[in-house]
Amino acid sequence: MQQTVIILDFGGQYKELIARRVRELGVYSEIWPCDSSLDSIRNKRPIGIIFTGGPDSVNAPGHPACDLGVFDLGVPVLGICYGMQFMAHALGGQVRPCYSSEYGTMDCAVNPESRLFSGLSTAQKVLMSHTDFVSAPPAGFTATAHTALCPTAAMEDPKRNLYAVQFHPEVENTRQGKDMLHAFLYDICGAAGDYSMEDYLDRAIREVRGQVGDQRVLLGLSGGVDSSVCAALLSRAIPGQLTCIYIDHGFMRKNETEEVRAAFHGRDLDLRIIDASEQFLSALSGVTDPEQKRKIIGREFVRAFEKAARECGHPAFLAQGTIYPDIVESGKNKSAVIKSHHNVGGLPADMGFQGVVEPLRGLFKDEVRKLGRMLKLPRALVERQPFPGPGLAIRVIGEITREKLDILREADAIVRQEITRSRAKADQYFCVLTNVRSVGVMGDFRTYDYTVALRAVRTNDFMTCEYAPASPARSRASTAWSTISPANRRQRSSGNKG
Repeated sequence: MQQTVIILDFGGQYKELIARRVRELGVYSEIWPCDSSLDSIRNKRPIGIIFTGGPDSVNAPGHPACDLGVFDLGVPVLGICYGMQFMAHALGGQVRPCYSSEYGTMDCAVNPESRLFSGLSTAQKVLMSHTDFVSAPPAGFTATAHTALCPTAAMEDPKRNLYAVQFHPEVENTRQGKDMLHAFLYDICGAAGDYSMEDYLDRAIREVRGQVGDQRVLLGLSGGVDSSVCAALLSRAIPGQLTCIYIDHGFMRKNETEEVRAAFHGRDLDLRIIDASEQFLSALSGVTDPEQKRKIIGREFVRAFEKAARECGHPAFLAQGTIYPDIVESGKNKSAVIKSHHNVGGLPADMGFQGVVEPLRGLFKDEVRKLGRMLKLPRALVERQPFPGPGLAIRVIGEITREKLDILREADAIVRQEITRSRAKADQYFCVLTNVRSVGVMGDFRTYDYTVALRAVRTNDFMTCEYAPASPARSRASTAWSTISPANRRQRSSGNKG
């Protein structure tokens, strides 16, 4: 059986990062609600348990809590931020409001004699984000780290294998946080490092074959990384049984449809490309509210998909390229709703599918990309920028028209091309067509046209990010653009200003 670390979620924004870091270190992890039953935790037989952070105070009524029997399972526990405060509070220590809250990267002194900090320098840079602190550790615990404002920045009871840190070791701002997590997993939990994407692929193929048998599967292929990797995996698991429906709603990036067609040429699947752009544009006529756009696009997608399903004989199973952040951002597992356009939970039940196949449901974006490379998908597709299901429609502010889409499609292609050429260190970048017009100069003429806004960020998990600084050599091109009307695109390299 594969070793597992359970991450009990107390509402922290970095819970996915914790799970991802654990997996990066070769140990399988699962995120469970903090109020999961003790029996279910015990039956999973985890090698370790990690408490996440969270926005609440342990001194507030009804604060998030887990079954205190967790501390008696004999399984090592690591508490992070709120998780540390909960551990202290639950075991008889004291937690009180900070004299001065800590936010951001702080200097921290750690005790290298602690197994959690073994081999590390005593001087560490760590990310703090808290308004409460442990003022008195529980009996049996000793403080193993401190900052100028926090006398107990870490604590431990090695006899009971209980460890806790007030800072966040899972984020990059904590410079040696990955080493600390490695120490917890391997030195304290005794991890064997038996999790890999090769193993995941083998298991996913077996599970798909067991679920589907000899039935046919229908997949809505968007051309994005997730659905493309899902299609490649399914074509290997059930060759000849997969039908992919690519619905071009008119909101795709430049040349995207042709690239998808080329990427799946020769794969053992049935790819059907449907041009439904008129249907979507007609339904969105006059609509300006962003959330209403999403709902309309979702409704029209279901209609187009239902029609396509009927025309191809309506396969028994529906496949989706759902990945873990989709579940989190859609409000599952008690998380806040961030995105309402994910198909989490499946399409409407009246579509008549026997079941939903989601082989990527537990993976993070970087794991999906690695799987795509293993499945021999083109590099350009695997490394493609993340792209929402509603496409460019939600990157057009105000009413959507074909003219606006054409402008944005061209501008987006130029931006992506220029940032790639500049070698700027950005992981996601795109432009938005604002509903604002501004004055500019193109060639020798004055213009009055739409303004484009750029977003370029650095991220390694596509859950948190920071802005990407412009490349010094091309800072002007990387930080500000004016839009280009279709009639004047040919002039874009002749001294445009804006």
